[in-house]
Amino acid sequence: MMKKFIVILLFICCYSVLAQQNSPHQIELIEVEGDASEVPFSVIERVPVYKGCDENLSNLELRKCMSESISSHILKKFDINVAKRLGLPDGIVRITTIFKVNKDGEVTQIKIRAPHPDLERESFKAINSIPKFTAPGYQKGKPVTVPYSLPIIFNIDNSKYLSKKRTQKFKKQKRAS
Repeated sequence: MMKKFIVILLFICCYSVLAQQNSPHQIELIEVEGDASEVPFSVIERVPVYKGCDENLSNLELRKCMSESISSHILKKFDINVAKRLGLPDGIVRITTIFKVNKDGEVTQIKIRAPHPDLERESFKAINSIPKFTAPGYQKGKPVTVPYSLPIIFNIDNSKYLSKKRTQKFKKQKRAS
């Protein structure tokens, strides 16, 4: 099960990087509030620098480092056992997360949509634990807020879980007799 989870999470990394690539139809600045502006991850001139990524990398390499580092962090912090205990039906579970890296390099405005409130709480906990970025995103030489989306996708396979529970129940009944 853990191998499947890791494979799916790696898929998420690739999906996340590809989904946020430049598109000729995107508008450079999507929101301006006074002097605060937001620039999408896909078009930012200089992406935020995640802790451990080398600031001297090209923007493309920084983008990849940031995406991989965030995905790795979520893999460590997201407790998959929460999903196992919920009794969700077999199949792919998709959790949509959106957050912003502000001008100070802090993760803010976390929004999550999941098929169960416990998964939303667990996702929030994992996203909220992302460390402060070494540097914020920059556009035209000025720090800006950068929205970032990260899908968390994994597969529920209750057959192994239920089989394990049945085995444990059988062992308990056998000891009792």
